[in-house]
Amino acid sequence: MRNGNVTTPFGRRPMTLALVKGQLETADHNPNKTVDKWKVFRDVCEAKDVFGVQDRSLAVLHALLSFYPEGDLSDERGLVVFPSNAQLAIRAHGIAGTTLRRHLAALVDAGLIQRRDSPNGKRYAHRNRGGEIEEAFGFSLAPLVARATEFAGLAQKVAEEKLRFKRAKEALTLCRRDVRKLISAAMEEGADGDWSAIEDLYLALIARLPRLPRRDQVDIVLEEMELLREEIVNLLETQLKTEKSSGNAIQNGQHIQNSKPESIYELEPSSEKEQGDMSRQKTRKAVEPTRAFPLAMVLKACPEIGNYAPGGCITHWRDLLTAAVTARSMLGVSPSAYQEACETMGPENAAVAVACILERAGHINSPGGYLRDLTRKAARGEFGLGPMLMAALRANGGEGRRTG
Repeated sequence: MRNGNVTTPFGRRPMTLALVKGQLETADHNPNKTVDKWKVFRDVCEAKDVFGVQDRSLAVLHALLSFYPEGDLSDERGLVVFPSNAQLAIRAHGIAGTTLRRHLAALVDAGLIQRRDSPNGKRYAHRNRGGEIEEAFGFSLAPLVARATEFAGLAQKVAEEKLRFKRAKEALTLCRRDVRKLISAAMEEGADGDWSAIEDLYLALIARLPRLPRRDQVDIVLEEMELLREEIVNLLETQLKTEKSSGNAIQNGQHIQNSKPESIYELEPSSEKEQGDMSRQKTRKAVEPTRAFPLAMVLKACPEIGNYAPGGCITHWRDLLTAAVTARSMLGVSPSAYQEACETMGPENAAVAVACILERAGHINSPGGYLRDLTRKAARGEFGLGPMLMAALRANGGEGRRTG
């Protein structure tokens, strides 16, 4: 039995089972253990959010520790300090009496100190003839000794978490800079693609960060920002390779024409029908856009399309093209309607259109007719996927199910 290890508070302050548990656990610590009082205080300060205590509470704890005469906390020298509220208030930077009592209670509730109240609630000590303290009533610092190892571990975890958070914010800052400047360069130099829509996605990602974000929020936005950066780089790289190939083809063509100038006439259509066919081909080629959107943006705006991918996972554009064919069949879109969309918009953009239609399937009476109408508008230059994709992104609240 350890009846002497549990004391109850004076007056109307209630006793709780949590206080009993804390006192019993404190009594189990090694009585020969000593800890540096300022080292354990620094650990508590580092892990203050874990305990749910405020800075003013820590100032009060600092004041209490200042009344302990030694640098090391030890059972041998006693662990109870007994300053008056007036003395405590002075060392706690002039804190008001009611505020002082509130923060003392917070320290007790957090298990950082314990009350050891006298019969009349006053704080004082009994001394022997030699002036040594035999018994004291006030606040026991024993929890700081008993839990010193725990506090050190918590402080280390908090410090490591702060470091990871700092690194994540730095990485997000760099990624934001890359995306912002890549978009600006693409816009200023007239690169193909709906860069306004991509910029809207970038701004939507930034808007999801609160003024004081948590690390998990930063990690989520960072991951998606890195995907956006990767897709933008891939988009620009593909375009640059296409331009390089086109330039080589033009140079080769010029070389052939220079060596055989008469061959140019062999390329002219020989009939009105051939001229008409060639004109239509040129018109179709003129309205056929290149892939204009990052894959990550498409998947975020249209998460349902992922259910139709092999294995339920889309990691590349070819996966999206495969999924779109399956979704097309499920929506009842005829092969001819989808083929026409591919020829007019390009295979990737046609797949994106199907993904958008799939998201609104419950509101579209005839998906096949709707796709044909979009194809006709695209052929006339009256339709762009940007507004449609951004509408789907807004409909999902920027929080669509992640795929791939």
